[in-house]
Formats: sequence, C-alpha cells, structure tokens
Amino acid sequence: MRKLSDVLKQQYGKRIRRLCLSSGCTCPNRDGTCGNGGCTFCSEGGSGEFASPAVDVDTQIRLAKQLLKIPEDSKGFIAYYQSFTNTYGDIDRLSALYQETIRRDDILILDLATRPDCLGEDVMNMIRKLNRIKPVWIELGLQTVHERTARRINRGYPLPVFEESFRKLKEAGLPVIVHMIFGLPGESRTDMLESIRWLAERKPDGVKITMLQILKGTSLAEEYASHPFPLLSMEEYADLVAEAFAILPKDTVIHRMTGDPPRSLLIAPEWTLHKKRVMNAITHRISSSH
Repeated sequence: MRKLSDVLKQQYGKRIRRLCLSSGCTCPNRDGTCGNGGCTFCSEGGSGEFASPAVDVDTQIRLAKQLLKIPEDSKGFIAYYQSFTNTYGDIDRLSALYQETIRRDDILILDLATRPDCLGEDVMNMIRKLNRIKPVWIELGLQTVHERTARRINRGYPLPVFEESFRKLKEAGLPVIVHMIFGLPGESRTDMLESIRWLAERKPDGVKITMLQILKGTSLAEEYASHPFPLLSMEEYADLVAEAFAILPKDTVIHRMTGDPPRSLLIAPEWTLHKKRVMNAITHRISSSH
C-alpha cells in the first residue's frame, strides 16, 4: 500500500500538507444545469467545510496556514481547491485564479476537485498550461459504478461520462485521484467491491475512500429520517477498505482511507468522528490479512 504521505516525503524530503482553499465555484448539479440540490450526501458547503472562505488567494493561504498553526512564511504545500466543482465557471476567472496560486513559491502542487462532466476542451487547455508550471492533480467524484445507486444519490452523470474524462486526463499526462464512497444506500458488499474492481482495471493514480456520512441539511438526511437504511459498522468498513486496497494496483497512491466529518453536522455513523480509531482498525485488518 502506497500512502500519499510516504510518497510525498520520498519525493520532496519532508512532510507536505494540504491547504484547503475555495475557488468561488458552484456546481452544475445544484444550479439546474444538469440537476438541482446536488448529490444527496453533499453538504451546503459543497463538502469543503474546512476550506478557507472564497476571498483573495493571499488571504486564503494565510488563513489556511493559521488553521494548521504553521508560520505564514513556511513553504511546501498542496493548494487544494476542494469544495463544489472547481472547473465550473468563467474560464478566464478560473485561469487567473489558478495561475496566481500555482506560481506562488510556497505552493508545490495544485489540486483541483471537480466533476467529470466539467472538463471541456477549454478547461483541459487551462489544466495543461498549468501543469507545465507545476504538477496539477485532478480529483473526480465517482463514488460508485452502479447506475441505480448513481440515480438514487443524484450524482447527475452516467458512467460513460466518467470513463471519457478519465481517459482524456490520463492521455494528457495528468494524475487522476478518484473518490469512492462505501455504504451508499442500497449497495451490498459485492456492489462496493465491484466498483473497486472496475476502477482498478483503469489504474487510477490515486484513490480516496470514505464511509458514507449523513450530514444535517442534506437530502440524504431527510431520506434517512423518513426511511432509515442500514449503515456499515466500523469493523465492516475497515474490512471493505482492506479488501479494496488488495484489489487496487500496487502503485495506486492512497490519498484517504476515511473522512473527517464536521462534528456539528454529523448525524450518523458516529464512529466516523474517531479517525484514529478507524485508521487503526483498517491498519490492523490489512496486517492480519498478510
């Protein structure tokens, strides 16, 4: 298993941390372009509750460093534009924002979270130009390969759209990090591992795996309140993650094994708040399988 922290330390000779930033983008699955309300699990903050507010880049980075309790003049970071869809909007504005970010001497990598249906040729051209300056990572939310689940969670695009964007990004030589969620409503263990096997065949550069978290203010919270569905236990989740890592190619970098739910928003499952305990359970499961 290749953990991101180990890979970065080997490459740069020191610990490299993410600065969570906001691009000011929204999402086509919220504004009516391809849907309304967003994915059912997505919070009001677009899954970016820990990001700095969408102000100028200098201020955002200063605030992000303060949040991490590190000196303002420290260097060697990943600029992570996390919330909503960071390739959706006015291309000139986005290009200027990301150019300003990536050219800073304290930033080593630009990391853009987006949707596979927001990677048109103008966006691809922008990303290629940025990647000539410094490395650019693209994070895509897949979550599941099963169309019935995708419709239930209102993902807003069919699987072939992901396949096409994934192919274009790989052909452009861009690292692609894929987000997967375990515990989506209606999915069995077999379904989840089928998604991992499908992804493994495409050889992603990195993966982020999280447990489904039910957050206040989401349509998933309404569904769970009116028609409760079973949630994975920590032990079941750890077992699934360990098996997923055994299926994925050995050179796939593990960017995340579990999430960081905001305590004030989390409804269930409560065990996801205890990150260290979850990580230990996964590590123990991996060790016991060897």
